[in-house]
Amino acid sequence: MARILLVDDDFNLVDTVQPYLKSHGHVVDSCYTGEDALQLLSTYSYDVIALDWTLPGIHGDAVCKEYRASGGQAPIIFLTGKEDVQSLELALGYGADDYLVKPFDIRVLNARIKALLRRAGNSIVPELKIQDLVLDPEGSSITVNNQTVRLRAKEKALLEYLMRHPNRVFSSQQLLDAVWPADSDSSTTSVRTWMGLLRHKLAEVGREELIRTVLGSGYIIDDPASKTNASAASPTSEAGESEA
Repeated sequence: MARILLVDDDFNLVDTVQPYLKSHGHVVDSCYTGEDALQLLSTYSYDVIALDWTLPGIHGDAVCKEYRASGGQAPIIFLTGKEDVQSLELALGYGADDYLVKPFDIRVLNARIKALLRRAGNSIVPELKIQDLVLDPEGSSITVNNQTVRLRAKEKALLEYLMRHPNRVFSSQQLLDAVWPADSDSSTTSVRTWMGLLRHKLAEVGREELIRTVLGSGYIIDDPASKTNASAASPTSEAGESEA
Protein backbone atom coordinates (compact mmCIF):
# COMPACT_ATOMS: atom_id res chain seq x y z
CA MET A 1 0.00 0.00 0.00
CA ALA A 2 1.25 3.45 -0.92
CA ARG A 3 -0.26 6.91 -0.58
CA ILE A 4 -0.26 8.53 -4.01
CA LEU A 5 -1.07 12.07 -5.11
CA LEU A 6 -2.47 12.31 -8.64
CA VAL A 7 -2.46 15.82 -10.11
CA ASP A 8 -3.98 16.37 -13.56
CA ASP A 9 -6.54 18.75 -15.06
CA ASP A 10 -7.86 16.01 -17.35
CA PHE A 11 -10.98 14.88 -15.48
CA ASN A 12 -11.35 11.76 -17.62
CA LEU A 13 -7.77 10.71 -16.90
CA VAL A 14 -8.24 11.17 -13.16
CA ASP A 15 -11.55 9.30 -13.24
CA THR A 16 -9.78 6.39 -14.94
CA VAL A 17 -6.45 6.30 -13.12
CA GLN A 18 -7.62 6.93 -9.55
CA PRO A 19 -9.97 3.92 -9.20
CA TYR A 20 -7.45 1.70 -10.99
CA LEU A 21 -4.70 2.55 -8.50
CA LYS A 22 -7.15 2.18 -5.62
CA SER A 23 -8.04 -1.29 -6.88
CA HIS A 24 -4.37 -2.17 -6.44
CA GLY A 25 -4.56 -1.30 -2.74
CA HIS A 26 -3.24 2.27 -2.78
CA VAL A 27 -4.66 5.35 -1.08
CA VAL A 28 -5.03 7.92 -3.86
CA ASP A 29 -5.70 11.64 -3.44
CA SER A 30 -6.36 13.68 -6.56
CA CYS A 31 -6.61 17.33 -7.54
CA TYR A 32 -6.71 19.37 -10.74
CA THR A 33 -4.58 22.47 -10.10
CA GLY A 34 -1.05 23.26 -8.99
CA GLU A 35 -2.35 25.36 -6.10
CA ASP A 36 -4.36 22.45 -4.72
CA ALA A 37 -1.39 20.13 -5.20
CA LEU A 38 0.86 22.36 -3.11
CA GLN A 39 -1.79 22.57 -0.40
CA LEU A 40 -2.09 18.78 -0.21
CA LEU A 41 1.69 18.37 -0.26
CA SER A 42 2.01 20.75 2.68
CA THR A 43 -0.58 18.76 4.66
CA TYR A 44 0.00 15.08 3.86
CA SER A 45 2.94 12.79 3.31
CA TYR A 46 2.97 10.89 0.00
CA ASP A 47 4.95 7.92 -1.28
CA VAL A 48 4.63 8.86 -4.98
CA ILE A 49 3.41 11.94 -6.87
CA ALA A 50 2.01 11.62 -10.40
CA LEU A 51 2.10 15.18 -11.72
CA ASP A 52 0.77 16.69 -14.94
CA TRP A 53 3.19 19.10 -16.60
CA THR A 54 0.63 21.63 -17.88
CA LEU A 55 -1.80 22.66 -15.15
CA PRO A 56 -4.05 25.71 -14.79
CA GLY A 57 -2.43 28.41 -12.67
CA ILE A 58 0.77 26.97 -11.24
CA HIS A 59 2.26 24.47 -13.71
CA GLY A 60 3.60 21.08 -12.73
CA ASP A 61 7.22 22.10 -13.14
CA ALA A 62 6.74 24.91 -10.59
CA VAL A 63 4.98 22.51 -8.21
CA CYS A 64 7.90 20.11 -8.53
CA LYS A 65 10.51 22.80 -7.90
CA GLU A 66 8.67 24.26 -4.90
CA TYR A 67 8.10 20.81 -3.39
CA ARG A 68 11.77 19.89 -3.74
CA ALA A 69 12.88 23.30 -2.42
CA SER A 70 10.77 22.71 0.71
CA GLY A 71 12.54 19.40 1.32
CA GLY A 72 9.97 17.06 -0.24
CA GLN A 73 11.51 13.66 -1.01
CA ALA A 74 8.68 11.60 -2.53
CA PRO A 75 9.38 10.29 -6.05
CA ILE A 76 7.70 12.34 -8.81
CA ILE A 77 6.59 11.05 -12.18
CA PHE A 78 5.59 13.69 -14.74
CA LEU A 79 2.57 12.98 -16.94
CA THR A 80 2.75 15.04 -20.11
CA GLY A 81 2.14 15.30 -23.83
CA LYS A 82 5.71 16.51 -24.35
CA GLU A 83 7.96 13.80 -25.75
CA ASP A 84 11.08 15.63 -26.90
CA VAL A 85 14.43 15.00 -25.25
CA GLN A 86 14.71 18.61 -24.06
CA SER A 87 11.48 18.29 -22.07
CA LEU A 88 12.73 15.06 -20.52
CA GLU A 89 15.95 16.76 -19.48
CA LEU A 90 13.98 19.66 -17.99
CA ALA A 91 11.71 17.31 -16.03
CA LEU A 92 14.65 15.48 -14.50
CA GLY A 93 16.38 18.77 -13.83
CA TYR A 94 13.37 20.03 -11.88
CA GLY A 95 13.70 17.05 -9.56
CA ALA A 96 11.40 14.50 -11.20
CA ASP A 97 12.27 10.81 -11.04
CA ASP A 98 10.40 9.62 -14.11
CA TYR A 99 8.46 10.83 -17.12
CA LEU A 100 5.48 9.28 -18.92
CA VAL A 101 4.17 10.60 -22.25
CA LYS A 102 0.42 10.82 -22.83
CA PRO A 103 -1.51 8.90 -23.92
CA PHE A 104 -0.21 5.99 -21.89
CA ASP A 105 -1.38 2.53 -20.89
CA ILE A 106 -2.57 2.65 -17.28
CA ARG A 107 -0.70 -0.60 -16.63
CA VAL A 108 2.55 1.13 -17.58
CA LEU A 109 1.86 3.90 -15.06
CA ASN A 110 1.22 1.29 -12.37
CA ALA A 111 4.49 -0.50 -13.26
CA ARG A 112 6.41 2.79 -13.12
CA ILE A 113 4.91 3.58 -9.70
CA LYS A 114 5.96 0.15 -8.41
CA ALA A 115 9.48 0.79 -9.69
CA LEU A 116 9.62 4.18 -7.95
CA LEU A 117 8.42 2.59 -4.71
CA ARG A 118 11.15 -0.04 -4.94
CA ARG A 119 13.80 2.62 -5.47
CA ALA A 120 12.48 4.59 -2.51
CA GLY A 121 12.70 1.52 -0.27
CA ASN A 122 8.92 1.08 -0.07
CA SER A 123 8.77 -1.99 -2.27
CA ILE A 124 5.55 -3.86 -2.81
CA VAL A 125 6.19 -7.31 -1.35
CA PRO A 126 4.01 -10.33 -2.13
CA GLU A 127 3.29 -10.91 1.55
CA LEU A 128 3.99 -9.53 5.01
CA LYS A 129 4.70 -11.72 8.01
CA ILE A 130 4.88 -11.02 11.74
CA GLN A 131 5.29 -13.97 14.05
CA ASP A 132 3.17 -16.67 12.37
CA LEU A 133 0.57 -14.37 10.80
CA VAL A 134 0.90 -13.79 7.06
CA LEU A 135 -0.88 -10.96 5.26
CA ASP A 136 -1.40 -11.25 1.52
CA PRO A 137 -1.93 -7.60 0.40
CA GLU A 138 -2.99 -8.56 -3.13
CA GLY A 139 -5.45 -11.22 -2.00
CA SER A 140 -6.63 -9.23 1.06
CA SER A 141 -6.35 -12.21 3.39
CA ILE A 142 -4.57 -13.29 6.56
CA THR A 143 -3.30 -16.78 7.25
CA VAL A 144 -2.18 -18.52 10.44
CA ASN A 145 -1.30 -22.23 10.34
CA ASN A 146 -3.20 -22.80 7.09
CA GLN A 147 -6.30 -21.05 8.42
CA THR A 148 -7.21 -18.15 6.13
CA VAL A 149 -9.63 -15.25 6.63
CA ARG A 150 -10.56 -12.61 4.06
CA LEU A 151 -10.31 -8.94 4.99
CA ARG A 152 -12.32 -5.99 3.76
CA ALA A 153 -10.41 -3.15 2.12
CA LYS A 154 -10.13 -0.91 5.19
CA GLU A 155 -9.30 -3.84 7.46
CA LYS A 156 -6.52 -4.84 5.11
CA ALA A 157 -5.23 -1.27 4.78
CA LEU A 158 -5.05 -0.74 8.56
CA LEU A 159 -3.32 -4.06 9.19
CA GLU A 160 -0.90 -3.58 6.31
CA TYR A 161 0.09 -0.11 7.52
CA LEU A 162 0.76 -1.33 11.07
CA MET A 163 2.66 -4.39 9.80
CA ARG A 164 4.84 -2.22 7.58
CA HIS A 165 5.67 -0.03 10.60
CA PRO A 166 6.05 -2.48 13.52
CA ASN A 167 7.03 -1.43 17.03
CA ARG A 168 5.65 2.08 16.51
CA VAL A 169 2.58 3.61 18.13
CA PHE A 170 0.07 5.29 15.81
CA SER A 171 -2.85 7.35 17.07
CA SER A 172 -6.27 7.21 15.43
CA GLN A 173 -5.59 10.54 13.74
CA GLN A 174 -2.31 9.32 12.29
CA LEU A 175 -4.00 6.19 10.94
CA LEU A 176 -6.82 8.32 9.51
CA ASP A 177 -4.28 10.50 7.69
CA ALA A 178 -2.33 7.48 6.42
CA VAL A 179 -5.12 5.15 5.31
CA TRP A 180 -8.11 7.33 4.39
CA PRO A 181 -8.13 9.70 1.36
CA ALA A 182 -7.79 13.41 2.05
CA ASP A 183 -11.36 14.11 0.87
CA SER A 184 -12.87 11.45 3.14
CA ASP A 185 -15.62 12.46 5.57
CA SER A 186 -14.43 9.82 8.03
CA SER A 187 -13.21 10.69 11.53
CA THR A 188 -11.13 9.06 14.24
CA THR A 189 -14.33 7.33 15.32
CA SER A 190 -14.31 5.51 11.97
CA VAL A 191 -10.73 4.38 12.63
CA ARG A 192 -11.69 2.91 15.99
CA THR A 193 -14.75 1.21 14.46
CA TRP A 194 -12.70 -0.41 11.71
CA MET A 195 -10.02 -1.37 14.21
CA GLY A 196 -12.65 -3.25 16.19
CA LEU A 197 -13.80 -5.06 13.05
CA LEU A 198 -10.20 -5.93 12.17
CA ARG A 199 -9.62 -7.37 15.62
CA HIS A 200 -12.65 -9.62 15.16
CA LYS A 201 -11.02 -10.98 11.99
CA LEU A 202 -7.74 -11.50 13.82
CA ALA A 203 -9.62 -13.37 16.54
CA GLU A 204 -10.90 -15.81 13.91
CA VAL A 205 -7.32 -17.01 13.40
CA GLY A 206 -6.46 -16.78 17.11
CA ARG A 207 -4.36 -13.63 16.89
CA GLU A 208 -6.61 -10.99 18.46
CA GLU A 209 -3.67 -9.82 20.58
CA LEU A 210 -1.53 -8.91 17.53
CA ILE A 211 -2.61 -5.25 17.62
CA ARG A 212 -2.00 -3.81 21.05
CA THR A 213 -3.63 -0.64 22.41
CA VAL A 214 -1.33 1.80 24.19
CA LEU A 215 -3.71 3.61 26.53
CA GLY A 216 -4.08 7.29 25.64
CA SER A 217 -1.71 6.99 22.69
CA GLY A 218 -2.84 4.59 19.98
CA TYR A 219 -2.14 1.22 18.40
CA ILE A 220 0.99 -0.86 17.86
CA ILE A 221 2.02 -4.21 16.44
CA ASP A 222 5.02 -5.61 18.31
CA ASP A 223 7.52 -7.53 16.21
CA PRO A 224 10.49 -8.72 18.29
CA ALA A 225 12.27 -9.93 15.15
CA SER A 226 12.53 -6.40 13.75
CA LYS A 227 13.20 -4.45 16.95
CA THR A 228 16.93 -4.52 16.41
CA ASN A 229 16.38 -2.68 13.12
CA ALA A 230 13.78 -0.25 14.43
CA SER A 231 15.36 1.77 17.19
CA ALA A 232 13.79 5.06 16.08
CA ALA A 233 11.28 6.65 18.42
CA SER A 234 7.54 6.35 17.82
CA PRO A 235 5.67 9.24 16.18
CA THR A 236 4.22 11.85 18.47
CA SER A 237 0.95 10.60 19.91
CA GLU A 238 -2.24 12.52 20.51
CA ALA A 239 -2.24 13.54 24.12
CA GLY A 240 -5.11 12.11 26.10
CA GLU A 241 -6.89 10.43 23.17
CA SER A 242 -8.99 7.49 24.23
CA GLU A 243 -8.27 4.50 22.01
CA ALA A 244 -10.27 1.29 22.00
